[in-house]
Amino acid sequence: MGTDMSKNGRPVFLTVRKAAWILSVDPSTISRAIRLGTLRTARRNGRRVIPASEVVRLLSKPTDGAAQDGGRQ
Repeated sequence: MGTDMSKNGRPVFLTVRKAAWILSVDPSTISRAIRLGTLRTARRNGRRVIPASEVVRLLSKPTDGAAQDGGRQ
């Protein structure tokens, strides 16, 4: 599954706002993760963007609550 490639074969990149919306967090949370080095970015046309594969990676990680209770609900 090529989650970081569009149909035309080019990599997919997201803005900080779009990544924040997808992850349901505040854009400042994304900016903080970038500053801390926990979220990889790239420069495209002079803007800092986030590869779609990074968002997929974050979506596949368990949340803190799931890790604390062993994933039970």
